[in-house]
Amino acid sequence: MRIDFDPAAMSRTEFYRLLTATVVPRPIAWVSTVAPDGTPNLAPHSFFTISSVAPPVVQFTSVGRKDSLRNVEATGQFVVSFAPEPLFGQINDTATDFPPGVSEFEAVGVAAEPSLRVKPPRVAQSPVALECELHSTLGIGDSTVVFGRVVHAAVAEEAMVDGHPDITRLLPLSRLGRDEWGTLGDVRELGRVPYARWGRGDA
Repeated sequence: MRIDFDPAAMSRTEFYRLLTATVVPRPIAWVSTVAPDGTPNLAPHSFFTISSVAPPVVQFTSVGRKDSLRNVEATGQFVVSFAPEPLFGQINDTATDFPPGVSEFEAVGVAAEPSLRVKPPRVAQSPVALECELHSTLGIGDSTVVFGRVVHAAVAEEAMVDGHPDITRLLPLSRLGRDEWGTLGDVRELGRVPYARWGRGDA
């Protein structure tokens, strides 16, 4: 037996809570931008994924018109820093609705480092940074999807094993429902089976 939910009969908040509790886990884009006056901004966005590989494009969604979105529209640049478990408290703190003109880097005590190709700084302690130039935006209802072309990627040497980022060293955080967060947990490996080998004993 299932319980039926009609988005048209529910408030925005009610259905938002249902969606974010069932579309899980969600990776976190820790997005840094720079305001037109030069103030750095840093905020987590849990509506985040890859859009394209060639060209390399990632996307995050701003629910409402937040500082991240306004700064990207004004400057055309942003950085996605990986959200690792050891920085859990600081990631959550940067979600605070600080007023424009306040740098979350300074308010929360997050160390910044210069980016190579864009103006917004990277999170110094994050193991991965994707430097992006604005590709396009798409408005949908009360939200805006921001697409960024990745122009440079920087990965901490200690997060690499045999030339590849290692998940047990990255230690990703994810968002769940309510105020819940997820950590890595068990990692399982299972290769895909080509159709030509499907059903064969050696597959």
